[in-house]
Amino acid sequence: MKIIVSENYEALSRQIAADVAEVLINLERPLFCPTSGDTPKGLYAALLDLQKAGKINFSNCLFVGLDEWTNMNGEDEGSCRQSLDVHFFGPAGIAAEQVCFFDGKNTNGEAECKKVEDFIAANGGIDLVVLGLGLNGHVGMNEPGTPADIRSHVSILDPQTAQTGQKYFTRPTALATGLTLGIATLLSAKHIFLMVNGSRKAAIVKHVVDTDATESIPATLLKGHPGFHIYLDKAAAAFIE
Repeated sequence: MKIIVSENYEALSRQIAADVAEVLINLERPLFCPTSGDTPKGLYAALLDLQKAGKINFSNCLFVGLDEWTNMNGEDEGSCRQSLDVHFFGPAGIAAEQVCFFDGKNTNGEAECKKVEDFIAANGGIDLVVLGLGLNGHVGMNEPGTPADIRSHVSILDPQTAQTGQKYFTRPTALATGLTLGIATLLSAKHIFLMVNGSRKAAIVKHVVDTDATESIPATLLKGHPGFHIYLDKAAAAFIE
């Protein structure tokens, strides 16, 4: 585990973007798993700057989605896919055929999970995954208590996650389950980058850093991975400095 602390959110975004680019540009056909949400928006803006400067080219990349709310896909406001389409895939000119994403509107969740796992296997495994960190220590939609050996699955959302998720919607939205890459799937990636910002996350960051691997704090299950890096701004790192 390596911890990288930046002065502020902008510097954090530039640092992780540079490291993402360093991983991807050295691969012929990389498979990148980006996360949605507010935290990585700065990362995607920084990656787009690198693309404009000719320092990275996404045309040879493949992408796999990390997670999606049940009953939603890219057509829905607040969906994980729509967030990535707006802030990254669209502006970067990434073609639809480059992306494999969970379709939460498919009533056969197991089939969606198999589709994603098959895509990952067919393309040599995930080279890099970027994650955010939930206030309860979740990564993706792997909530506290998620088994360490589970792969892509339908997750029952923690009430805190369902409440926090309301910020992505303009009206109250029922959030009960989601589709997500599992802990074992994440651990099979060659590189895992966890991006966290803000003082609101400082307490859970300290728990992740100080606590031995436990299913009650899913992010701790990643600590033994040789390519696990935690990227923080100073506010998020306040309790570990």
